[in-house]
Amino acid sequence: MKIFAVGWNYLDHNKEMNHALLPKEPVLFLKPDTAILKDGKPFFLPSFSERIEYETELVVRISRLGKNVATRFARRYYDAVTVGIDFTARDLQSRLRAEGAPWEISKGFDGSAVVGEFVPVAEAGDDLQDLHFSLQIDGTTVQRGHTADMIFPIDEIIAYISRFYTLRTGDLLFTGTPQGVGPVSIGNRLQGFLGERKLLDFHVR
Repeated sequence: MKIFAVGWNYLDHNKEMNHALLPKEPVLFLKPDTAILKDGKPFFLPSFSERIEYETELVVRISRLGKNVATRFARRYYDAVTVGIDFTARDLQSRLRAEGAPWEISKGFDGSAVVGEFVPVAEAGDDLQDLHFSLQIDGTTVQRGHTADMIFPIDEIIAYISRFYTLRTGDLLFTGTPQGVGPVSIGNRLQGFLGERKLLDFHVR
């Protein structure tokens, strides 16, 4: 099982990260399967970072084998969505970028890909590019997103990924985060919503 993730897919987030340029194609990175955290299990802050930040995203579940998928057929290759958190060791990422070094360890560490309860696409809505999602920390909304604001829509991302990687059943796609990322602390309770439906609920330890 592979975890694909898209960076810089919301312009407002790119601006808050001082990256205001529009990417010409999807910016991809991968997380290992050991990054998955699910079923409401707690997230334990790692000792190697002083600033772990949340990035709330719509997550798509791949449902069939695919290679070189055309955009117009991409809808056939996923069956469910949820809300997820792409945790980032921001201090580690910043240092590695400044050194010109790969920064995968700041994104792919154990437990860094949190996923909520998946719901069938048919239940999520008629148009996946018209979904609202949000994150609450300790009862306060800290991040909101609307999939219509994606620079690269879901089907285009899937088509692009499949040029380089074979899609397999169970692979996950984190589609990018909107503006409003920030740090978490021990004791925080994070709850993720798709519209008004709560799909994600866990604590930071």
